[in-house]
Amino acid sequence: MKTKMNQLRTVTLVVAIFTGTCLLSAPAKADTAAGEATFKAKCAGCHGADGKGKEAMKTTDMAAADVQKLSDADLSKIISEGKPPRMPAYKTLTPEQVKDLVSYIRSLKK
Repeated sequence: MKTKMNQLRTVTLVVAIFTGTCLLSAPAKADTAAGEATFKAKCAGCHGADGKGKEAMKTTDMAAADVQKLSDADLSKIISEGKPPRMPAYKTLTPEQVKDLVSYIRSLKK
């Protein structure tokens, strides 16, 4: 009987730890709609409202394969730190806003 109780406690502990780990480590879901609003406010002036870039400014098409193949971390770094000489750094954006922007950029994929 004592062995059964110990096994039950062990199983309960393992399940509790696993559940807690899953809940606490689940990444926050990006808000694509919020990312679109931020894009229109901060990025559309150079990249166009549709994200296709502006020929006159020679800006990047956000739907292009070379942009879409970048990792989320790479896109986040470019957004936060800029891409000299033309793209400014957006250091005032929160990590959540950057994540939302990356999500919106991903939604532009061709």
